[in-house]
Amino acid sequence: MRDFRHFHPHMRQGQDHGGDIGSERGRGGRGGSGRIFGHGGLRFVLLQLIADKPSHGYELIKAIEDRLGGAYSPSPGTVYPTLTLLEELGYLAVEEADAGGRKRYRITDTGQVFLAENRAIADAMLARMNGGVDGAGPRAGRPPQVMRAIENLKLAMRMRLSREALTPAQANAFAAVLDHAAQQLEQI
Repeated sequence: MRDFRHFHPHMRQGQDHGGDIGSERGRGGRGGSGRIFGHGGLRFVLLQLIADKPSHGYELIKAIEDRLGGAYSPSPGTVYPTLTLLEELGYLAVEEADAGGRKRYRITDTGQVFLAENRAIADAMLARMNGGVDGAGPRAGRPPQVMRAIENLKLAMRMRLSREALTPAQANAFAAVLDHAAQQLEQI
């Protein structure tokens, strides 16, 4: 097992939310809503799901997708490398591989300790998945038309900001539109 901290120092306990491999974009970047777990949060979700029930990678992808009501599905290109790294760290072990070569992962004692030491982060990631922090999950009570409008606004802002730099007058107008929208939302 290689010392992962040499390659990814953020995997040490107690530092930020750590990094995963890949972008955590839903459906491989197609139709997803972007980062759901934040930088590195997926590894804590995977560890907790495996602690709850040893699983294959595909089962983990489906479990996350199901918990998020189909709004997000981590790509295999994010999940499988993260599982491999967690295995290399000694947090996971392969319980069995079926005839098709699929690995069923189980959490190790080391993984249990790491999860316990990072319980607050793991709980925060699971809460996000259940809509408890910022409404990322399906039970957050956000109507689909509101979610569509939020994503539409974010896209419009990104597209405008990716063009030429805003002049001071344009920046003031941009901010005024956003401030006005925020004020109107507070009155609903």
